[in-house]
Amino acid sequence: MSKRLHLNAFLMSTGHHEASWRLPESNPFANTSVAHYQQLAQIAERGKLDSIFFADSPVLFGDVGRRPAGSLEPTVLLTTIAAVTSRIGLIATASTTYNEPFNLARRFASVDHVSGGRAGWNVVTTAGPEAAKNFNLADQPAHAERYDRAAEFLEVAYKLWDSWQDDAPIADKEAGVWALNDRVVPIDHVGRHFQVRGPLNLPRSPQGHPLIVQAGSSEDGKGLAARYAEAVFTAQQTLADAQDFYRDLKARTAALGRDPDTIKILPGIVPVIGGTVEEALRLERELDELIRPEYARLQLARTLRVKPEDLPFDQQLPADLPDEDEIEGAKSRYTLIVTLARREQLTVRELIGRLGGGRGHRTFSGTPEQVADAIQDWFDADAADGFNIMPAVLPSGLTAFVDEVVPILQRRGLFRTDYEGTTLREHYGLARPAGRTAPAEAAEVSA
Repeated sequence: MSKRLHLNAFLMSTGHHEASWRLPESNPFANTSVAHYQQLAQIAERGKLDSIFFADSPVLFGDVGRRPAGSLEPTVLLTTIAAVTSRIGLIATASTTYNEPFNLARRFASVDHVSGGRAGWNVVTTAGPEAAKNFNLADQPAHAERYDRAAEFLEVAYKLWDSWQDDAPIADKEAGVWALNDRVVPIDHVGRHFQVRGPLNLPRSPQGHPLIVQAGSSEDGKGLAARYAEAVFTAQQTLADAQDFYRDLKARTAALGRDPDTIKILPGIVPVIGGTVEEALRLERELDELIRPEYARLQLARTLRVKPEDLPFDQQLPADLPDEDEIEGAKSRYTLIVTLARREQLTVRELIGRLGGGRGHRTFSGTPEQVADAIQDWFDADAADGFNIMPAVLPSGLTAFVDEVVPILQRRGLFRTDYEGTTLREHYGLARPAGRTAPAEAAEVSA
């Protein structure tokens, strides 16, 4: 079988365009509506998408005046979505910087049990000093330190998920034995960042390990992804940049002894879909005209580590911006934004418009056929294994993608017409990881 696209729906309140909440059709309180997200998940499942995904941060993001602010804790939200869906994968973001391995390993194993094997964890290290101040810290840990902690965090999580052998529970009513004690053992981890005894207080989940997703594109981020990630959410503006990232990450993965096919690279794309090109561009203009530039400039200034008054609306970015090496958080997104502005010689006002739809992700406005072409072009050119679909407006943008773009991709033989498995790993063509070897089996292997 020829390779198939992987499609994930990145769900965010009323849509990824920051002004989407101001449209007449939008519910400005959708960000805390379980019913809204359940409906979106059902739409995505109708389109046979691999998964849905929720971003998250342990800090109130941005200015509450700008767009719907605050979000439900995503693993809690996923359990409500699991109850009204049966196949689509369920991915949530959680930070390794401001959590403990035992809690997160248990939480994602729980979602995997609740959903019948559909859980995924987007591993982030959380940039920005604001989050640190919510966790008894004066400032964020250094970039390299956060990634070192993340690597050990994942190692501990794997040990906890494997602290139960698959066949530990036997539920032998006659003998009065529910599980075999010698097949549930402590992990006794002692490392630089963590000391965790274990075992996990939950049997091994349907997928063994939840799917591991990673979203950083800095050098440290790519190193973490190459070692651990099974799907990577990334942001590139051009085909050449996407191809470079794809080649680099696949090569890094192979160099670590992993099969490059076991890591799926999914750039973000913000499709604005219309029956005609003119209709799509009209919707794009309508959204951009609803942006409040004063709010957007404030957010841009925070990202660039400058003062808002240093960013006049009708001038290009100042020449003396900090180097990426000076940025301790969100390094790759900082570089992407500055590169975009410099390459296209955008004024601050123009840059705000370009970022309003997807915060640096590629935006594309056109007909369903043109959106399908844009996706296929990158897929065929080895720039992506699929895409992180980021509708500008929800639910209408997701409905248009599922009902109008997906059938085109299916007719071209690029995307499934039905689910072939029941777990998220099966959707991504990934094997279930083997658990820890049983004591008797281990003795035989060593003999």
